Amino acid sequence: MRAAVLGSPIVHSLSPYLHRAAYEALGLRDWHYEAIECDEAALPGLLDGLGGGWAGLSLTMPLKRAVLPLLDSVSELAVRVGGANTVVFSDGARHGDNTDVYGIVRALAEAGVAPPGTATVLGGGATASSALAALRELGLGEATLVVRTPARARETLEAAERLGVALRVLTFDRFDTAPETDLVVSTLPAGAADGLTGLLAGVPALFDVVYAPWPTRLAAAVAERGGIVVGGFPMLLHQAVRQVEMMTGRADVPVEAMRAAGKAEIVRRAAPAG
Repeated sequence: MRAAVLGSPIVHSLSPYLHRAAYEALGLRDWHYEAIECDEAALPGLLDGLGGGWAGLSLTMPLKRAVLPLLDSVSELAVRVGGANTVVFSDGARHGDNTDVYGIVRALAEAGVAPPGTATVLGGGATASSALAALRELGLGEATLVVRTPARARETLEAAERLGVALRVLTFDRFDTAPETDLVVSTLPAGAADGLTGLLAGVPALFDVVYAPWPTRLAAAVAERGGIVVGGFPMLLHQAVRQVEMMTGRADVPVEAMRAAGKAEIVRRAAPAG
């Protein structure tokens, strides 16, 4: 059986290391997982060109939203979030789902972050929509969303409405007062939140989706002040665990083997060349 992660750029994806570690530990020696460079324009043709023997696909930027109209069925969660990071092939059909929400919830629980009473989400992309869904699952009915411009976050605002999360929307140029919040979720790229370090260093908990380079400047500052910090790797790990369950039908997915493989690859990449 074959599976793959699609996205652009895809060369640095950790997904192959996580999924291959699972296959090895499960004894699935005839399963293969690869990384395929694919942008939005190429996605329809790639999906149509897949033959038999494919179990599923993992999707990363910029495909999570673009894939939805190309699927035969989509889970209710993926519809509400407005993005699917997982495609499972079954009986000749393409089924889309979202395991990012599960990954966020598990990552926060694993780190001991209590369900927040208030939360602030930085960024307005597909991962921000998943973060809002995770917060809703944790019982939060409202949140603050900080974006560059509300117009560029239109899909995330629509997702919040479908999820039943009331949003207070701020723009970064007006985000200049330390928020009274239990949890900050940064869905910004590496380095993009550095300028907010002074403002957010004192928050009780931070979930930063970046996993390399780690820690980010913001994560280090929050940890130094005694806050709980969760990086992007636990989310990546747990969303991959759920994907392996869905694609293989196995319930005994080896979480620790996958964790060890992912961490080893992160260390290898961070080591000095030569």
